[in-house]
Amino acid sequence: MGDNGRAEAVSDGRTAPDGGGQAAELFRQTFDHWPTGLWAAPGRVNLIGEHTDYNRGLVLPIALPRRTWAAAAGRSDGLVRLVSDQGGAVVEVEAATIAPGRPADWARYPAGVVWALERVGWTVGGLDVAFASDLPIGAGLSSSAAIEGAMAAACSDLCGLGLLADDTGRQQLAQICQQAENDIALAPTGGMDQAASLRALPGHALGLDCADQSVEHVPFDLDPAQLVLLIIDTKVHHALGDGQYGARRADCERAVRELGLDSLRDLALADLDQTLPRLSSQRLRRRTRHVVTEIERVRQAKAALAAADFTGLGRLFNASHQSMRHDYEISCPELDQAQEQALAAGALGARMTGGGFGGSAIALIAAQRAQAAAEAVTAAFAARGWVAPGFITARAAGPAERVG
Repeated sequence: MGDNGRAEAVSDGRTAPDGGGQAAELFRQTFDHWPTGLWAAPGRVNLIGEHTDYNRGLVLPIALPRRTWAAAAGRSDGLVRLVSDQGGAVVEVEAATIAPGRPADWARYPAGVVWALERVGWTVGGLDVAFASDLPIGAGLSSSAAIEGAMAAACSDLCGLGLLADDTGRQQLAQICQQAENDIALAPTGGMDQAASLRALPGHALGLDCADQSVEHVPFDLDPAQLVLLIIDTKVHHALGDGQYGARRADCERAVRELGLDSLRDLALADLDQTLPRLSSQRLRRRTRHVVTEIERVRQAKAALAAADFTGLGRLFNASHQSMRHDYEISCPELDQAQEQALAAGALGARMTGGGFGGSAIALIAAQRAQAAAEAVTAAFAARGWVAPGFITARAAGPAERVG
């Protein structure tokens, strides 16, 4: 909050116009020559469908205008050199020595893309890459998938792989990026984030079926209804590799084994109540109930968007949040306050989004009420001594691409 106690102004979510220039200038300063090209990949916000991707379920994210840029040039000596506008020294690693947890920290994500590409038979050879981003780190907007997507796009073009040319190639790149995050960054995520960053279309939500990776592009335009999607960054940072995310995934895997299924996607909503007693604990019953009902909420959300039924969509947001709060147990006091205050300010619906344990909430609200909602959330946070939240209105943007 500012000195007057008011919330910061709601940002329209557009990218910083000089983000690519920042990446290119950082490249020049670091490597003493200009990059061969410039690539960018978006973050994402998930409208609905949380923790369903690794259960072979349905998700409905949009790509964000905010993104990560990669200024890059190829090398022929197998060396990968990485630098970020977030600070710190240049990270250098031989492509042949990239391994789980190596290199450390943020560099695992882009370096893992090189490892995953070479693992399936493509030769990268080496790269110099400088990254710049206007995505908030730890806000649940998938900054990790954005840096992977930018790196993958750069590798595809610099190495002549041609994987950006059509959705088949982009699907391959998304799977490469997911493998990098799972095996090198050691974050056990599903594939939603990478698919959104590489396969989304402007003005559309990405209806992704995680069982077969098929996509349905669902129109997402709130302007005619004079609504906005308000992202509320609680500033409670989370890390997907901290164990809590993996524990939820392990619960689902155990439930699948106990029920004799291939995945929780195979459990029909109509059979849920009679099936839950077969599970060995209340915890597993709650986890299973969330996944099965959340997959159904994605189906209903797509239908609501097709009918421009935003009141119905809002109700689905609210039901999703309660399921994540009570059954999946991935919310936190800040996320709950964001949801409650947004609803009190007139939102049609609100929910936490992303992996949980912090990050962001989203609210579907009339455009003229967005600032009032921001004020209400900020005041509630201040009353509890919490860090002031941030606010962005989200539009559905396009996927990773070469931009220079």
